[in-house]
Amino acid sequence: MATSFIALATTFAIIFLAELPDKTMVATLVLTTRYRAWPVFVGVVSAFAVQCVVAVAFGSAITLLPDQVVAAVVAVLFGVGAFMLLREGFSTADDDESDAARSGATATPFLRSALTSFGVLFAAEWGDASQLATAGLTARYGTPVAVGIGAWLALTAVAGIAVLVGRKIAGRIPTHLIQRVAGFVFAAFTLVALWAAIFG
Repeated sequence: MATSFIALATTFAIIFLAELPDKTMVATLVLTTRYRAWPVFVGVVSAFAVQCVVAVAFGSAITLLPDQVVAAVVAVLFGVGAFMLLREGFSTADDDESDAARSGATATPFLRSALTSFGVLFAAEWGDASQLATAGLTARYGTPVAVGIGAWLALTAVAGIAVLVGRKIAGRIPTHLIQRVAGFVFAAFTLVALWAAIFG
């Protein structure tokens, strides 16, 4: 029980930190400027749920391998995630968020808005740092349900922020700084996993 709670809490913290400055948050924000907030939220959260299942299944498959191989795979997953976050965090070009400033969410039917939002975020999450981290954490802790729930709750929280107050936060929190912090956290997990793979 304690391991499951630690896995859930750790996953929530890592995924929340990694996803807060991510392009998926910007995509959610853009969607809320074009469609009503509720169907966007439903579509986005549903896409996150499916992607969490995919990531957890991949992470669970990894646990069937020998311990040192698992640690090596986890190190690679976190290493890729760290590279992606740090590359974006230290890039000189700012993300084009001008689309997010478009006003007037359209009166598109609920189902169409939700399905569009689902499709956009489902595609955006493939190979994303949060998906890699979820797979890596599943392999590390061996508690797929706890990791899956923690990841989904973190992604849902970020989606909620994007839908409700995303425009205000985007203008006040330095996105690149958050990306850098998340990237260094991922790099630390990479080093820990590498240590386990080599000396474990």
